[in-house]
Amino acid sequence: MVFAGMLKKIWNEARDKNRRAIVSLVGKNAGTLLDCGCDDGAFTMEVSSASGASRTIGIEINLSQGHKALKAGVEVVQGDLNKRFPLEDELCDVVVLNQVIEHLPDTDHLLREINRVLKPGGFAVISTENLASWPNVASLVLGWQPFSLTNISSARLGIGNPMAAHRKSIGVPGPLQHRRVMAPKALVEICEVNGLPVETFLGAGYFPFTGQLADFLCRLDNHHAAFMNVKCVKPHVMGRAGPR
Repeated sequence: MVFAGMLKKIWNEARDKNRRAIVSLVGKNAGTLLDCGCDDGAFTMEVSSASGASRTIGIEINLSQGHKALKAGVEVVQGDLNKRFPLEDELCDVVVLNQVIEHLPDTDHLLREINRVLKPGGFAVISTENLASWPNVASLVLGWQPFSLTNISSARLGIGNPMAAHRKSIGVPGPLQHRRVMAPKALVEICEVNGLPVETFLGAGYFPFTGQLADFLCRLDNHHAAFMNVKCVKPHVMGRAGPR
């Protein structure tokens, strides 16, 4: 129980630092901000408030969560991120994608849609778990499933990793399972091949460390951080606005 509590504390700290990293990358004067997969809208509104967004839109497939987001102040559009976004071209100044990209089967489609709804010169902030984090690397060395790829079953969580959290719990339905978790180079390259050059890469959290030591190690070696965040800017192109 003590060990499980310690792991939860480390995870929660890394998650909170990652959220702060997202807010910092969005910056100020965000204009029209879109959150893809806004859930209950709590973090969406946190980012919106910090950035001073003039309009806050969220795409959410779950009606119940979308209703909560609407009450929180998000302009919710029901939609499936696996399909064409129910938004017009070049509507958004900023798109946020927090812990979503790893759940979808067609990453290229997702990034092309983000590109389509972004204005030229607008940018996306994409955050996801890092396949190259040291716990994931150590798991592979031991012949185990990486921590970030253990929720792959509706029957049980923690598949393939004896140290995974909630290993004996019931699994999650397909849409909540991780389909693909990338290392830093893969995340950067898949954004770039879909017309979204990466301007900034930030790591957050550095397992199993916490506090200032974790922050120092993350700055020193962000490519093995727990989470990774990229800011991708849509180029200004004469006569067209990126790939369709």
